[in-house]
Amino acid sequence: MAKRILLVDDEPLILKGLKFALEQDGYETESAEDGEIALEKLRKGGFDLVLLDVMLPKMSGIEVCQAVREKSDVPIIMLTAKGEDMDKILGLEYGADDYMTKPYNILEVKARIKTIFRRVNAAAAPEDQKIIRVRDMQVNLVKRTVTLDGKDVKLTAKEFDLLQLFIQNRGKVFSREAMLETVWKYDYTGDARTVDVHIRRLREKIEHTPSKPEFIITKWGVGYYFTDK
Repeated sequence: MAKRILLVDDEPLILKGLKFALEQDGYETESAEDGEIALEKLRKGGFDLVLLDVMLPKMSGIEVCQAVREKSDVPIIMLTAKGEDMDKILGLEYGADDYMTKPYNILEVKARIKTIFRRVNAAAAPEDQKIIRVRDMQVNLVKRTVTLDGKDVKLTAKEFDLLQLFIQNRGKVFSREAMLETVWKYDYTGDARTVDVHIRRLREKIEHTPSKPEFIITKWGVGYYFTDK
């Protein structure tokens, strides 16, 4: 069954463009041009995701997000104006799953949607599919926990995201740029060397001898890969 996405924006041209692009990918869409209509439709249920603009007539996107979260955990991606950092912060605090800054690339919109649906599907998977075991390491993808030799390993959110990327793509070499795009998303504008710092910290936590890694291996001149051999 096709995923249903509610598009909420007061600009008809934006709604038309989103509708066309997403339906090309097989999604079903429905539109709302103000916050009250959006909330009414969401209360009826049946949506798998919401693309929600912050600046809306009658009710702001922040207010809609807050009201929805009182009744539903449907994934919400907030759309904010460039430079409106407070909108991003409020949206995330009130329960948005992600945010994007206008103007956005439609390919990025599709990528963010797919990422959220993968996360939702993982949470709904049978329990034995949520846990990955590699030698003496156990990774719970839903609870986002790691144990090594039966002992808990405390990872930061980004360290866990990196480990999950590696462990679900064992043997695949990732460049620093690919990891930045996947883990730090499209909003990161800093130095690619931050990847090396996080890899070093991750190795210190999961490798028995960090200077001689068994899991995360360096492919000189290219990047890093994860091995279970």
